[in-house]
Amino acid sequence: MELEGHVALVAGGSAGIGAHVARLLVREGAQVIISGRNTEQGKRAAAEIAGNGGDVRFIAADLGDLDSIQNLADQAGEVDILVNNAAGSPTGLTADQDVTSFQNMFDTNVRATYFLTELLAPAMLAKGRGSIVNVAAMGASMGVAGASGYSATRAALMSLTSTWAAEFSPQGVRVNSVAPGPIRSESAGVGWGEDLAGNLPEREHTARAREIAEAILFLASPRARYVTGSTLAVDSGAAAT
Repeated sequence: MELEGHVALVAGGSAGIGAHVARLLVREGAQVIISGRNTEQGKRAAAEIAGNGGDVRFIAADLGDLDSIQNLADQAGEVDILVNNAAGSPTGLTADQDVTSFQNMFDTNVRATYFLTELLAPAMLAKGRGSIVNVAAMGASMGVAGASGYSATRAALMSLTSTWAAEFSPQGVRVNSVAPGPIRSESAGVGWGEDLAGNLPEREHTARAREIAEAILFLASPRARYVTGSTLAVDSGAAAT
């Protein structure tokens, strides 16, 4: 229970990687807040994650909207751990990308992460402790046809990770990111990265969301006290190719 006394916010915590992260944080004793756009799904997820006595609550938030980001920060209050996991990921060839979906993707994936962090980091800095984990992607550092916009947003998060680590770490707040490869979800199978999986070095080419969540837990926890400004590749060896 190494996170007793810690409050964690998992943006995009109602399903997938975020929900698994929330479960692991609760297991370690943290009070956990999850956010998402779907209120019914979010409340159901919070109740399931809480299980037998875990402290979990849901806050509805559309991170593509600046007022909603402010409301989420206000309701969350002071947190010790922030996991920036919320993301939109419409994919398509560059020649087929439309302006609206491109803008919405950057608003949700980059602008939301930036301003949610801006709102919550000052309290961490004042306490002299905290951990921020940004969820990037394999495509942020390698070419993936059909994922130009999405990959650019994840590369932006990796850049923010480095900058925020330089700004925040001297005051005790660590900032890291994870870069997952293809993930097999419980409900939808492998997503758009399925065609890449066969080219990866490891025999097991696709991860379960729980495996990515374990990496995020490590970075969020005191076990990673000397790790900041890093991107941890959890991608079946793609970073080695």
